[in-house]
Amino acid sequence: MKWSDGQDFNADDVLFTLNDVAANTGLKANQSAVFRVGRDPLTFAKVDAHTVKVSAPRPYGAMLQALTFVPILPQHKLARFNPQRDPDGFMKAWATNTPLKDIVGTGPFMLSSYTVDQKVTLTRNPHSWRRDPAGTQLPYMDRLEYLIIKSPDAQIASFRAGQLDSAPITGAQFPDLKRQEVAGANFRVVRGVGLNNPPVHWALNQDSRDPWLKKAFRDLRFREAMQFAVNRERIIDTVFNGLASLPGHGVAPISEWYTNTRGYLGGYNLQKAAVRLDSLGYRDTNRDGIRNFPGGGPNVEFNILHAADSATMPGIGTILQSDLARIGVKVNLQGVTGSTVLSTALSGNFESVLSTFGDQPDPQLRKDIWQPGGALHYWRRSLQPAQEGGVPDLAAMTPSERRTYDLFAQAEALGNQAQRRKLYNEWQLLFAKNLPVILIAKPDSVAAFHARIGNYYVRGGAVISSNYSVFER
Repeated sequence: MKWSDGQDFNADDVLFTLNDVAANTGLKANQSAVFRVGRDPLTFAKVDAHTVKVSAPRPYGAMLQALTFVPILPQHKLARFNPQRDPDGFMKAWATNTPLKDIVGTGPFMLSSYTVDQKVTLTRNPHSWRRDPAGTQLPYMDRLEYLIIKSPDAQIASFRAGQLDSAPITGAQFPDLKRQEVAGANFRVVRGVGLNNPPVHWALNQDSRDPWLKKAFRDLRFREAMQFAVNRERIIDTVFNGLASLPGHGVAPISEWYTNTRGYLGGYNLQKAAVRLDSLGYRDTNRDGIRNFPGGGPNVEFNILHAADSATMPGIGTILQSDLARIGVKVNLQGVTGSTVLSTALSGNFESVLSTFGDQPDPQLRKDIWQPGGALHYWRRSLQPAQEGGVPDLAAMTPSERRTYDLFAQAEALGNQAQRRKLYNEWQLLFAKNLPVILIAKPDSVAAFHARIGNYYVRGGAVISSNYSVFER
C-alpha cells in the first residue's frame, strides 16, 4: 500500500495518527476517550515497518472497533505541523489554501481541484491498492466531480436537469421522484435502514442558566411530560414523509447491540402531559393560556435551538411548538446555522435543542456522548471533570447517571462480549426510563441515482460505500 503521492504507507503513519492525533487531548475532536480503559490509555509501539503492537492495561471489549474509529493520516505530510506542541496550528494544516499535492490519502481517488462553495474534483489514484477479481486496478472511473449545492430543492432541480448523476434526497422529495422512476424516468430512487444515519433527539439543558428551567429540566417527571407531548407518528409522516422509524435509546434498532425499548417511548398523549404538569404544580395562575412555574414563578417558556438550514429540524420544532402550546407551555424556535448547533450546545448557552448523534457498531464508541461526564454529554456539563481524562463529578450524579457511568466503565473493561451485552442492555433500559434526552425519530437513508450508475450504497444521506445498510428498490 502507498499514499497517493507514491510514498510507502507504514507503521510510522499509524503511530503518528494514534499517538499524536487521535489520542491527543489537546486537539479538538480528538478520540482519546475510545483509546482509554477507564483512565488508563492504550499504548502503541512499532514492531517493524508494517507492524504496530497495541497494549491495553486490562481487557478492552471495544478495542478492535476503536482502532478503526479514525482514518490513518500521512506522517510525512503532517508531522511537521507538530500536533502535540501546536494543536491549533495542526488544526489548520489542511486548509482551503493548502497546495493539493500536500493532501494525500490511500483511497481510490485523490483531490484534483477545489473551488470554494462550488465544486470538488477527485481523480483516479494511480497508486490505489484495490484490485477487482480479475486483477484490474481500481477504480474504473477516472474522475468524480462533487457540486456544492446547499439548497435541497436546487440539488433536485440539477439532478432532474441531468447535471448530477446522484443526489441525496429528503422524505418530502421521495414520493414524487419514485413516481417518476416507476413511470420510466432514467433514474432510480432507493431507501434503506442504516446503522449510522443519526436519530433526532430533543435535549433539555439540565444546567440551564435560568434557575426555573434548571429545576424543571432536572425533574424526570417534567421530562416525561415533555415526552408525552412528542407526536412521533406525525413527525415521521409529515416531516420525513414516512421515511423514518422509531429510534433506539443510544443504539440503532438494526444493531446487534439493540435492546427493544420502544415501549418506553411513552406514546403521544397531550392529556397525560397536561395531567402530569398539573400534578407538579405547573398551572395557568395568570389565566393567560400559559402555565406558571410552581410557587408563583414566571410563565413556563423556553427556546428550542435548531438548525434553520436543515430540511427536517424546522418542521419538527414547529410541531413541538404547536403541541406544547395546547398544554400551556410556550416554546420559541431559535434557528441557527446547522454547523453551529453542537458548539452552541457544548458552550451551555441554550435552553433546549434539537440535535442528532450518529449510532455506532459498538456502544462504547459513543461513551463521550452517553456516559455522564463525557466530552459530548452537553445537557449536563456540570458533571465534566476538571481536566480532560479526569474523574467527573460523581457526587453530583443522580442514581441513574451514576449507574450509567459505572455500566460504561465495566463494559469497556470486559473481553467477554456476552457479558458486555448484558451491561449495555441495562444501560438502554436506564436511558429509556430516565430520559437524559428525548429520542424522536431515526430517518431512513434515501438517495436518487442515474440509471447508468451501479454498485451504490447510501448512508445518512451521503452516497458512499457502507457495510451497515440494507436497501430496497
